[in-house]
Order: sequence, then C-alpha cells, then structure tokens
Amino acid sequence: MKFSRKPGEPIYLRKHMVALVLALLATIVLPRLYEVFVGPLSFTGRFLSGMVIAVGAGIGLYFLFRSSAQNQP
Repeated sequence: MKFSRKPGEPIYLRKHMVALVLALLATIVLPRLYEVFVGPLSFTGRFLSGMVIAVGAGIGLYFLFRSSAQNQP
C-alpha cells in the first residue's frame, strides 16, 4: 500500500531533516571548537553562543526551506 499524505500535511524532505540536524549539532560543536582552538568559555558564554547559533540557524532554515516545506492540498 502506498503512503499518502493527508490534505494540509507538510512535506518534509530529506534535505530538511539533514539541515535541521546540522543546525542542532552546530549549537554544540561550534562552542566546543572555540574552546579547543581559542580558549575556555564560561558557562554564560557557552549558553549565549549556543542561543545565538540556534536562533540564527532557525531563521536561516526558515528562509531557506520555507517555499519547499509549504502545506500542499
């Protein structure tokens, strides 16, 4: 039996999921890379950098994939 979408259900492509995983990993990996190559970060610095990366990635994902993830009838 073939899988069919319900009317109004969004289409999530593989590229959407890969981009979302990369955005989530970036919030952890980028501050750790900074600590390895530059120097230690305080908890507040780690928290704020993670928040800035997460918000920036969310806005970027929204603008990049908004047209391809629209609800279709």
